[in-house]
Amino acid sequence: MEAGSLAAQKAGKVDDDTTGTPETSDLLWALQAGAAKRACGEYEQSNAFFDASENAIKDYNKTGMLGKAGATMGSILINDTVLDYSPEEYDGIMINTYKALNFWTQGNIDNARIEFLRALERQTRAKERFAKQIAKEKEKLTKKQKEADEKLQRRLAAATTPQERAAIKNEPRLDFKNAVSNPEIDRIMRQRYSNLDQFEAYPDFINPVTTYLAGLFFAMHGEYNKAANLLKETYGMVKENGYVAEDFKRVEDLLDGKRNASSFVWVLFENGAGPEKEEIRVDLPLFLLTSKTKYTGIAFPKLKTNEQAYPYLTVENKGKKLGKTQLLADMDRVIQTEFKKDFPAMISKAVISALVKTYAQYEAQRHFGDLGGIVGGVYQLATTSADIRIWTALPKNFQVARVSRPENGMLKIVAPGAEPVDVKLPKTRFSVIYVKIPQKGAKPVCEVLKS
Repeated sequence: MEAGSLAAQKAGKVDDDTTGTPETSDLLWALQAGAAKRACGEYEQSNAFFDASENAIKDYNKTGMLGKAGATMGSILINDTVLDYSPEEYDGIMINTYKALNFWTQGNIDNARIEFLRALERQTRAKERFAKQIAKEKEKLTKKQKEADEKLQRRLAAATTPQERAAIKNEPRLDFKNAVSNPEIDRIMRQRYSNLDQFEAYPDFINPVTTYLAGLFFAMHGEYNKAANLLKETYGMVKENGYVAEDFKRVEDLLDGKRNASSFVWVLFENGAGPEKEEIRVDLPLFLLTSKTKYTGIAFPKLKTNEQAYPYLTVENKGKKLGKTQLLADMDRVIQTEFKKDFPAMISKAVISALVKTYAQYEAQRHFGDLGGIVGGVYQLATTSADIRIWTALPKNFQVARVSRPENGMLKIVAPGAEPVDVKLPKTRFSVIYVKIPQKGAKPVCEVLKS
């Protein structure tokens, strides 16, 4: 409850503006608040924060905050933390996934369906948005190089003596393209990020939990063609999960006219805490830019993984073990997949920032001597920091189990070494028990979704 209140306070008052659109003054805190309110069972408030977050992302995608001249210059001269939080594709996908679950828990099936379709559409369109973002970054790099070259030509044209022109030509050149693609910088970064390929990547911007839950939802509500396609896609990503394989086969059997009168309960386990970001500072050899300065360096975020709450949950009835959860979606892997795709752009932006600051440091030293160079170096050192903001309310992984519905309508959810949780099932043929445990020893948050 306290976490939800704090996040809501930081996010600011979520109100409809004059157009009737929920807004937030801080996207990242709105995301945290939406997740916290969801964990508290305050589904309407959760969706209000998620609505505001979704609208902030829509505005970001339309206007491209990084394209604003003042904000872009601020990020270059200081660092990315002067900008508003830049949303990841998985943020938007999880917003719609959580909204779908909120509506499903409330029994609002129509809106749950809409949100699952939005989440799937986000996954489909993410690659296109990412391609546009990369094109924008390349365009900005070309523009900055053109501006630097034109400034140099104007100075050369204004020079009045051959000696002055020669001195200008011997100055360090703002060569953004070669600095970004410098093989020595690439070697240094690959060394510092030796674990970049640690996780096997999922398909671009596809989150297995979203695809699976949507497939399960459509199957439970009789839309078998949609369900079959989605469960097939999930199975392709997590072939080692026997429950997913069986779910896919069951829907295929239904499409073939084979009826099954069994009743099932799925247990979805939101497990642990997802990765955080920490800063890595890389002091670059001065010869990469210019040796006529006191300091040059760049700072990058690095993903730091957290522990899962429990390795699995068991599902029991009358002392008998009915099933055990298996890995469905590794959120570390989802986030790492996108982080790896962002990596070249991160290098480009950090090197450009370092180059501009180093050149400014050189100019200060040229005009004011060693004192100017020292002041410029201290400024560069102080403003070289990484943007380590990330939506920390996401879990480390999602797991799933499926069992036949017991006749007495009761199940025990048991984490190793923890007190079991009794769950009374609704009198429906299919239901989902959703369990969230953010860390070992924490009280489980349970909700029941029914068909």
